[in-house]
Amino acid sequence: MTTAEKTLTSGIYSRLNLWSGVLFGLGLVAFFDETVFHQLLHWHHFYDKSTTSIGLISDGLFHAFSWFATIGSLFMFANIRRKKSLYFKRWIGGLFLGAGIFQLYDGTVQHKLMRLHQIRYNVDQLPYDLTWNITASIMILIGYILMIKTRNRSDHIDG
Repeated sequence: MTTAEKTLTSGIYSRLNLWSGVLFGLGLVAFFDETVFHQLLHWHHFYDKSTTSIGLISDGLFHAFSWFATIGSLFMFANIRRKKSLYFKRWIGGLFLGAGIFQLYDGTVQHKLMRLHQIRYNVDQLPYDLTWNITASIMILIGYILMIKTRNRSDHIDG
């Protein structure tokens, strides 16, 4: 394999590591949100502008989406492991990016712009919104730092 081919292959696997991590992070934080805030605490449904039955259907669709993202990411992860091209720090960076981006999108677009639901009702929203969005921003920052640190590296776990 020529140097150019190795560089191209390394770049492809670098992106696959990142995207697998992003999808896993997205699926993981969506699963956590669904399980904790929707099912265990009953704070809200994915869509709260209708009946409880519609809210439960929306939760089911949201849950299915999170599992499709998680399973898709795990297939990608298995493939990069099989090809001995796992860049674990880059994958973790993708995980933080995916989790943070999803949470920030949820906290800003779905909660505030679209008003599909709030984190919790009948309480002062500000502490919840700040905690939600600051946590998301910290996850994005961690993911971004890891992504930048690993963009030109080939130090992977396997091989």
